[in-house]
Amino acid sequence: MITQRQVWRTPKAGSLNSLALQSESLSELDARAVRVQVTAVGLNFADIFALTGLYSATPEGSFIPGLEYAGEIVAIGQSVEGFCVGDRVMGLTRFGGYATVIDSPEEYVHLIPSDWDDAQGAAFLAQTLTAWYALKALGDIQPGHQVLIHSAAGGVGLQAMRLARAVGAIPVGSVGSADKLELLRSEGFTDVLVRERSFSSQLQRQGRRFDLVLDAIGGEVQLASFAALEPMGRLVVFGAAEFTPTGSRPNYLSAIWKFLRRPRYDVMSMISENRSVLAFNLIWLWQRQQRMHALLDELQKIDLPPPYVGHQFPFSGAHKALDYLRSGKSTGKVVLRVGLS
Repeated sequence: MITQRQVWRTPKAGSLNSLALQSESLSELDARAVRVQVTAVGLNFADIFALTGLYSATPEGSFIPGLEYAGEIVAIGQSVEGFCVGDRVMGLTRFGGYATVIDSPEEYVHLIPSDWDDAQGAAFLAQTLTAWYALKALGDIQPGHQVLIHSAAGGVGLQAMRLARAVGAIPVGSVGSADKLELLRSEGFTDVLVRERSFSSQLQRQGRRFDLVLDAIGGEVQLASFAALEPMGRLVVFGAAEFTPTGSRPNYLSAIWKFLRRPRYDVMSMISENRSVLAFNLIWLWQRQQRMHALLDELQKIDLPPPYVGHQFPFSGAHKALDYLRSGKSTGKVVLRVGLS
């Protein structure tokens, strides 16, 4: 019987350096929960923003970061009916993912497809739900739509490119450097923009117009994207990577300056130009189980390949993995692997 687990815990938000590996005792398993021996943990930019105190949903006081994971069920509560010991599962958690053992309500775990490995399972739920909610629920994506997807070689971006193509839209990727083109070309995506210093001038010079834009960058890139929308076009925002701290703590002067210069939209102009801005934070889906399962049911009907895992780090290397994620060099999903040396 497992009685201990390893976790990455911070005493409070504010600094990445406060994140420390600790041992904890496990409590009694709830009747409606499953106990998962974690083998892989998916990293998200939300982890960085939570640890540095820049995320609105960050818990008060001590917490364990992490929103998604994969592993094997090693125990089930007496009221659990949908799973068995030995099942390979992927799960969502509202924080708490950086752990070697996780007790989860059964509603938040799902079987991993038999032809996927555990790292791919840990890479699927958060980023694919983010992409699909942005494209379908908010973006109202339609066949033939021209869809601009920023950070197209990242975890969410690549899934969004795949989903847009799968439903008959025309995805146009955007990346910050040319070294990310190879991955997208290997996936069959040839229309990819390497963003220039003036993205606005680049779009105008190329005569680009879009029905839908997915953005998690912010700033001038976002403003240029909004200006390139067709009438009835939608800009869907789900992050602000420009605020990503480069050090262990936020540079508050820089953050305040960027905040004051953030994009702002006038609803009267939006009415006359017939263009929309929508924004969301997927973590609130945790509280809406029916909606989350409905989105997952929709995704099961779409023929998607396994998520692309670009980088794997040992569980003990969380700091290196987070540094790599925020470096802007990563492609696909960054994953922590338990047992990887």
